Amino acid sequence: MNTNTHAEPDRSLLAHRVLGAKPSATKEMTRLANELKREGRDVIALSQGEPDFPTPAHIREAAKAAIDRNESRYTEVAGTLALREAVARKFERDNGLSYHPDQIQVGCGAKQLLYNALQATINEGDEVVIPTPAWVSYPEMVLLAGGKPVIVRCGAASGFKLTPGQLDAAITPRTKWLMLNSPSNPSGAVYTRDELLALADVLLRHPHVWVMADDIYEKIRYDEAPFATPAAVAPALAERTLTVNGVSKAYAMTGWRVGFAGGPLALIKAMNLVQSQSTSHTSSISQAASVAALDGPMDFLGDFVESFRRRRDGVVGALRNIEGLTCDTPPGAFYAFPGCQGLLGRRDQGGTLIASDVDLAMYLLRSAGVAVVPGTSFELPGHFRISYAASDEELRVALARIAAACAALR
Repeated sequence: MNTNTHAEPDRSLLAHRVLGAKPSATKEMTRLANELKREGRDVIALSQGEPDFPTPAHIREAAKAAIDRNESRYTEVAGTLALREAVARKFERDNGLSYHPDQIQVGCGAKQLLYNALQATINEGDEVVIPTPAWVSYPEMVLLAGGKPVIVRCGAASGFKLTPGQLDAAITPRTKWLMLNSPSNPSGAVYTRDELLALADVLLRHPHVWVMADDIYEKIRYDEAPFATPAAVAPALAERTLTVNGVSKAYAMTGWRVGFAGGPLALIKAMNLVQSQSTSHTSSISQAASVAALDGPMDFLGDFVESFRRRRDGVVGALRNIEGLTCDTPPGAFYAFPGCQGLLGRRDQGGTLIASDVDLAMYLLRSAGVAVVPGTSFELPGHFRISYAASDEELRVALARIAAACAALR
């Protein structure tokens, strides 16, 4: 009997779409950091996008009450009616979007909603336009659905945002979706209303292209401008837009695994079919807690955002003081995305060449004990991502280590 659980699988058993996909780089860097920790190394992981605050008390209490009421049974595939009604109220209140509960799907995090939509709509060879830097899972989800990611690189010169000209040039007769994330992971870029209107003008000339708006960081923004989302800014696009959000980031509920999406009824029904044959639904207790999150007090959010703002300013200031790095101030989310081109081509103390952002990330992990994620993983080389959803002390120590490690390069 073979008891070697680490043996490589017989690749002939695996589907081509799985063989061509990569694991999540953020999860992999966190895994490597945890591996070093188990070996006794002092490692600070700034690789995971997860608020370090506790879930607010009223949400935790709602979950306990649901347990006491024995709400531990299966729910509808699309989510409980109570939660879908709460989501509809949230979309109306915050975004000016009107959805019937039947036009809403609840899933195991926003990630599943994106995956469901791609599985429900992509035919072999269909194209999905992905402005980068972009969350590491977008291209891989497209590949797993049999589609073709069309990568459009959007650098610091454009604020890491897609321009109308770039969008127009990327669209072909095979384009099915545009995936748009604002505020963005990893850059923190936020699209303004005018910028979305300019993109909408292009999309209105291409009626076969749908829009997947990932708004998961909606509440984590640092200016006073109203939040803009495509279906609200350009109502003519609403019938071909899926608006995705969730409770993980704004409410510090990453482990509760609740995301939600609103869109055209036919699309939601197709997504429900996909979900009915995979997870069925997310936790009934998490759904009860999410009703309290969406309908309950939001006074804690100001404190969350101010803490992130303070950390952002400290991290960006420290990065700008490191010779060889550049860093814009992100207007949203909780990531910094410094450029590291000025350090490439240098060598570490052992003479090893730092030829890429991947090399630099591994050098920082092994030499400085700090886990970051290389920009190559977000389809924009020459950068790396730092999550400042960590304690002030961890960030202070980590940035000092990064500065020392960069200064040691020759």
